[in-house]
Parts: sequence; C-alpha cells; structure tokens
Amino acid sequence: MNLEILIYAHRWAPAVGGVEATTRTLAQGLAEWPKNRTGDSIKITLVTLTPAGRMNDSLLPFRVVRRPTLWALIQLFRSADIIHLAGPALLPLALGWLLKKRTVLEHHNYQSMCPNGLLIYQPDLSICPGHFLAGRYKECVRCNSVTLGGARSLRNLLLAFPRRWLARRVTANVAPSGHMKTRAALPQTQVIYHGVSRATPPTHSLNNRADGPICFAFVGRLVKEKGVSLLLQSAHELAVEGFDFRLKIVGDGPERAGLEALADKLGLKKNTEFTGAISMASIPTILSQTTAVVMPSTWEDVAPLVALEQMMQGRLVIASDVGGLGETVNGFGLKFPPGNIAALKLCMRQAIESPSLSIQMGNRAQLNAITNFSEERMVEEHLQLYRRIAQSSAATNEGDVDI
Repeated sequence: MNLEILIYAHRWAPAVGGVEATTRTLAQGLAEWPKNRTGDSIKITLVTLTPAGRMNDSLLPFRVVRRPTLWALIQLFRSADIIHLAGPALLPLALGWLLKKRTVLEHHNYQSMCPNGLLIYQPDLSICPGHFLAGRYKECVRCNSVTLGGARSLRNLLLAFPRRWLARRVTANVAPSGHMKTRAALPQTQVIYHGVSRATPPTHSLNNRADGPICFAFVGRLVKEKGVSLLLQSAHELAVEGFDFRLKIVGDGPERAGLEALADKLGLKKNTEFTGAISMASIPTILSQTTAVVMPSTWEDVAPLVALEQMMQGRLVIASDVGGLGETVNGFGLKFPPGNIAALKLCMRQAIESPSLSIQMGNRAQLNAITNFSEERMVEEHLQLYRRIAQSSAATNEGDVDI
C-alpha cells in the first residue's frame, strides 16, 4: 500500500520531552518500515513550529518542515493521505476537519478535556475530578486563575470548547494507555502503548553494581506534581531507621533549589546527588549503579516514558498507583498510594531488604516491556490503523472507520 502520512507536532526536536521522543520514534519507524518489506511505500513528512537550532534535519530518514506559512501548511495537508496530530492543537485540528482529511489524533496530555491540559486543580494541586466535562466551568476559571490570571483563564476555557468539538470529529483517536482512553471519553478511540528502544544492553543493576549501599533514583522534570519532595521525606524516614542507601535526582526544573534545600534540612545532603539536566544518551550511564527508579507522581501521568524505559532495562520501578503510571507498572513493579510517604518508605525498604526480589521483578518487567512496549510494536499498530483508515477511505468517502 502507498501512503503519504503527515505528522504534525507543535513542539518537536531539538526540544526534549516524552512527546518529542515518541513522535520521532514513530516517524522514523514508519519511514524505515518498507526497507525490509515488499508491497509498502510510506512517505513521512513531519511538520513542527519548533526552529531547528543546531539540529541537521537532513540526517533523518523523513522530511521535516519547520514553521510553515498557513498556505504552505494547507498544501501539505491537502497532499497527505492521512494526518497524524501529536496532540490537539487547534489550527491543525480545524484544517483537518475543514479539508475533510482522514485525521488521527494522539493524546499525550489532557488538552482535549481540560483547559490547562494537566487535570490538576491549581488551588490545592489536587487531581481534577473532571470539572470541564461535567460542565462546572466556574471551577475551570477559578483553577487556572491561580497561575494565569482571570482573563487568560477565561480564554483557555473558551478555547477548550472548539478543541473538544473537533477531537470528537477526527477519524480516530489514539490513547497511549487505557487510563487515557477512559479519561478522554472520546469516540473512535484505540489504545496504542508507547514504544521504547531495547538497543541498549539491559542493566541488571544489582548484579552489576559495586559493593556499597543500594541506590535509588528519580528521573524527570523537577516540578511539584512529580512528587520528589515525597521521595525525600520517605528517604529521611529510612535514614532515621538506620538504613544506608544513596539517592540520585536526575533532572532539572523550577523546584530544584527548594528540593536541594529540603534534602539539606532533612539531613540527606551526603546521601543525595542532584545531577541537573543531562542528555537522554547519558541516562543509562548515570543509572548504571541504580537498583530502583522511584516515580512518586501526585498527578495522573498519561503514559510515562521513564517507567517504560526503566522496565525495558530490567530495573525495578517503584511508582505511585495513579493514572497511566499505575497502569504501566501494575504487576511488574512496586506501587503505593499517591502522596503516601509511609507506603513509599515501605516499598523502598523492601527493595533494600530483598535484593533478589528487585532482580526478579526487574526481569519480569523487562519481559513484559519487550512484549508490550517495544518500538516495533508501536509502529506496527499505528501502521495497521492507518491501513484500515486508508482502506475505508478507498471504499467510501463518508462515515468513520471502525477501529
């Protein structure tokens, strides 16, 4: 089958993040798919508003168009067989609908059901029960006024209505977790899990680490909703009980200074290393002596790549039982109720006291990741969806495709 697919990513490389990484994996996998297969011809064009910076797009196996004019974007949309949107940006959603293009919308966040895209109620940073979908619009304005002010909060609310309307009218919605599918509550939704690389040799940390204390790590952006302060408080309680361990905080963000001050206050300064921002390529080396990665999120992660990457490496993941994070780790890691310091401490203590359990769970997690979270599987499932859409389009120009 011959397919011309346009992937639209509002933000993309050289920006770094889960959406950017997943979108690149998909584009590259689709572009390289026909190399060892006969009968398929796939042309990939990735469109983004992110400047190239020092990145050389010519080295990629697909075409990249950056910051096109509106007229150029319309022409790109017209020439594509299928439009794949990495998030519900309003302009491409509207163009897809106006031009009657077969459009796939992938949901990496909650923008299609929440004016701030996070499902976090800003006044107290609690998980939003779904005020927008329930019609409690005053709560939405009150929520975003905390960080944006009243005028911008109202603007975000008003923009949420056409975004939701258009998301209901795409050919297919893609959710990277069952949790996201349920939360989105959109028609024509298929779950396609993210895929991560297994090119790096697995690191069974307990087998490879040098003699010495066990090491826990956090990997991610240092913002309140990631719950790193909870990790530090749990680590403090472990230290008070006499356990010897090391803690590595990998990443940067607005909370870093406060977290470093908290570690000092809790007497964890000698136990804890803040690495700051590091490249994705350096993470395996930084974590080579790490037994478990702790993900103490207090918000509903859609489908965190960090958890998948660590499971693929055969490393134990200790995670909050919330959103797509809890779904991903379920049965293949240790979970605790979000925000529960005592329960997190018990999970970390279990990893210290039962080294063999950490190895066993890491091995199980890796086998599960190879089966369910490989890049090849993700690319193939997207391609199967595109084929069904294209075949349906060839058979009829009306209606939606069953997925």
